[in-house]
Amino acid sequence: MVTTVLIANRGEIALRVVRTCRELGLRTVAVYSTADRDSAVVHQADRAIHIGPAPSGRSYLSIPAIIEAARLGGADAIHPGYGFLSENPDLAEVCEAEGLTFVGPPSGVLERLGDKAVARAMMVAAGLPLLPGSHTALDHADEARAFADSIGYPVIIKAAAGGGGRGMRIVVQPEEFLRAYTETRASAQAVFGDGRVYVERYLPSARHVEIQVLFDQYGNGVHLGARDCSVQRRHQKLVEETPAPGLPADLVERMGRDALRGTGAAGFVGAGTVEFLVDPDGNYYFMEVNCRLQVEHPVTEMVTGIDIVAEQFRVAAGEKLDLTQDAVQPRGAALECRINAEDPARAFAPTPGVIEECHLPGGPFVRVDSHAFPGYRIPAMYDSLLAKLVVWAPDRDGALRRMRAALEELRLAGPGVSTTVPFLRQVLDDSRFRSATHDTSLADALRQSAPPGLGSHAR
Repeated sequence: MVTTVLIANRGEIALRVVRTCRELGLRTVAVYSTADRDSAVVHQADRAIHIGPAPSGRSYLSIPAIIEAARLGGADAIHPGYGFLSENPDLAEVCEAEGLTFVGPPSGVLERLGDKAVARAMMVAAGLPLLPGSHTALDHADEARAFADSIGYPVIIKAAAGGGGRGMRIVVQPEEFLRAYTETRASAQAVFGDGRVYVERYLPSARHVEIQVLFDQYGNGVHLGARDCSVQRRHQKLVEETPAPGLPADLVERMGRDALRGTGAAGFVGAGTVEFLVDPDGNYYFMEVNCRLQVEHPVTEMVTGIDIVAEQFRVAAGEKLDLTQDAVQPRGAALECRINAEDPARAFAPTPGVIEECHLPGGPFVRVDSHAFPGYRIPAMYDSLLAKLVVWAPDRDGALRRMRAALEELRLAGPGVSTTVPFLRQVLDDSRFRSATHDTSLADALRQSAPPGLGSHAR
């Protein structure tokens, strides 16, 4: 039985896990690097343990440091949040060996689905639709170039161990391929410690739609509907919403059934997300499985009333899902905007600094997940996410109005600190977004047409 949870993460997600643990009556142990010694979670958790210096490789990515902190804090479970070690099969395996409950899929599932090339092959076997691409890693440049030539350009080269929008390069012309292949392999080796890559056809005009799934340890699974995550910069999401607007209900249901079939065949346990691309003709194609909590999970919670983190803990404790597919009845519409410390006018460059003004919006059906506070120093070495602003309304138009009002109310400012708020306003005002005719190219198109001063420090 789980009684004490070590949260192997930082920032807003660490606070979000603490809150659910309190509701479940679980003690919490936070970990922090030297750079995060004054972070909000250090003060909110029941206990906080220093695990190393600022570089994440010596703190949040150090499995020995995390396990030692769990031992010192008397934890019997580890929740990894997202990012860092959340999909690391080695951490899950060590937890299994040490008698700790890992709040996530088993190590074998993480290993299989974490390898994007292996995951593609598994989904083909399960009957899911995929874009033309390699089902194994392509280890030789000439072999990879020949394969790309055979499926046609544009193609995208992806790191087999990649995730979070990193480790990808789009190739439009054949003569660009070999250089992009070499650079992607080198980058993948440096970032993920694994230089293997695969190649697939690239869709220049597509929507990014994902299905949230939950599975218990007994093979019971449900999906919680679709999220649209098409507003992205550098393949990383900025705005997410559910339900995915403009998609026919029968299409979403087919995607949901495929998501359950594919993850069920892989022996999935816990909360995960199956990501798809949807083309203008309504065809959809499997991309990958994320074996962790997603940044955008709150929009699904807002429309379903289901605490996904609480479900993670119940599944990890060996309980059966207390949900059936018929019982999942989403209501209304929800949007999430990611408030990052970035300057859109400078290609979304991070803007670390000290927050002097901090006012987070409120009101009916407004949720803010944030670790920011007046005097908070934004570290330069971690993800730039400051807050997730989430709203709900009975319909999408109402949610858009509520989000626009909430963004007007929000204040996060300090010397040299820019945020994505002005750019997010531009997204919400764009006719393509409002009519749900946008695709993954929207953010780039808006940034290229951005007026001067978009990266204002004012908010």
